[in-house]
Amino acid sequence: MDEQFDDIEKTLWEQMGKLPVPEPSKDVKIRFHAMLDTFKAEEEAKKEGIFQILFERFKTLFAYKPAYNWAYAMILILISSGAGYFIGKPNTEVAANNNEVKRLSSEVQDMKQMMMLSMLENPVATERLKAVSYTQELNNVDDQVIDALLTTLNFDQNENVRLVTLEALIQLADNPKVREGLVQSLLTQESPLMQVALADAMVKLQEKRSVKQFKELLRKENLNDAVKGKIEKTILVLS
Repeated sequence: MDEQFDDIEKTLWEQMGKLPVPEPSKDVKIRFHAMLDTFKAEEEAKKEGIFQILFERFKTLFAYKPAYNWAYAMILILISSGAGYFIGKPNTEVAANNNEVKRLSSEVQDMKQMMMLSMLENPVATERLKAVSYTQELNNVDDQVIDALLTTLNFDQNENVRLVTLEALIQLADNPKVREGLVQSLLTQESPLMQVALADAMVKLQEKRSVKQFKELLRKENLNDAVKGKIEKTILVLS
């Protein structure tokens, strides 16, 4: 009985295999190609999303001057490497590589920092001013940058550079090293304008430790009368 059933089943499958395969209708083909086009468009959009992230993170770099072509070229290499890494990857793999995007962004930040430190040593004051302004573009300001800014604040020959550096350091005053550096700078500055600007900064930051330095500053010979009056008022505010 089982053998007879097997023979019938075999014969049935053989007959079904001889049946002509129907051609898909025109509507089915249209729907299939529409679905395929939609899928391709979605995949391209997802890829563009990755490149948009890269573009947003790097677009500020194109403001740098041609004088620093070496750094500019290195940054372009980093961007190209990142783009080449992602192109052609499956969407699931691209989504899993957010860490790679972060790593690339970190390398660009390092390049910005290196450029900023290099520009601080430029003999042209306008370039040093730009270098200080680039501090705003650094996500993490480390001790090397802080030391460079404090050195600029205390010893740069251009008063405008020192004033701009003071403003940049005030924005970083959450860092204890910055606050201590600003307090110690009080006895370094000889310019009346810088002395007044630092007095305003100490009041803004409510840095009471500066009172000792202000009192010592008052004992200096030939202290500008306007500066002396400003310091006396500052001491009263902070005491």
